[in-house]
Amino acid sequence: MQSNNSRQDRQELVYLPVPFPKAPPRKVRFAALRTWWTAAWEEGGVLHEMWDDVLSAPRSGLRHMAPWLRAVLMVAAVSFVVLMARAAGEVVLQQLHQLLTAVPRVQVGVDTSSGVAAVVDQPVRTYIAQHSAGLPVAASTVYTLWLLTGITGLVVGFFTRSTGVRAMWTGWGAASVFMVWTATPPASRPVAAALAVLAWAFLSAFALRGLTLRRRVVVGRPAQVTVRPEIHIPAPAAPADDRPHSGCPFRD
Repeated sequence: MQSNNSRQDRQELVYLPVPFPKAPPRKVRFAALRTWWTAAWEEGGVLHEMWDDVLSAPRSGLRHMAPWLRAVLMVAAVSFVVLMARAAGEVVLQQLHQLLTAVPRVQVGVDTSSGVAAVVDQPVRTYIAQHSAGLPVAASTVYTLWLLTGITGLVVGFFTRSTGVRAMWTGWGAASVFMVWTATPPASRPVAAALAVLAWAFLSAFALRGLTLRRRVVVGRPAQVTVRPEIHIPAPAAPADDRPHSGCPFRD
């Protein structure tokens, strides 16, 4: 009987439920990021200090605000100016293109001028008509730009005396003389080029007004000395050896 009971106990022990091992706890996603975020917003943290800089910016002003905030504002302002300049440049170029294309068609290369002006004007028209065939703009537009460049250099150089405008006027005149020399027939080429140079020199008296080749001597102003009688500077006492010994042939 005892053996039967022991067998029955063994069978019951065999069929007891076996405990399963517990699964390891799952790691929280972005735990390090959450820890940094919490620490950054605490007092003395990076984000907390930056937020204080933003709140104190209206009181501090642009000069005394945080350097990083000033840098961000400057970058944003420069980006805004660049975008606005780009948009304005596109609008200006579009309007200029419409203005130039709306100019009445000039009969370039045809004798449309007369008199002394034709000696310079007709060779320029002919040269532009011959050398602007492959350009994306019409020859009349190039001729209009040539005229506008000369008028701008003449007027602006006269009023502003700008070095850049005067350089543009000089290049425009040299290019005009070259076009006259190239497009004029060989028999009358020297006379036409001479007339072009004379006309350009006459107009240069206005465009290059005030220009001189002499070296400008700048005389410095004399230094202004202000004498204030209320300030007295005591003279240093003379050394004992240098003092005069009146009536005594020997020195102490």
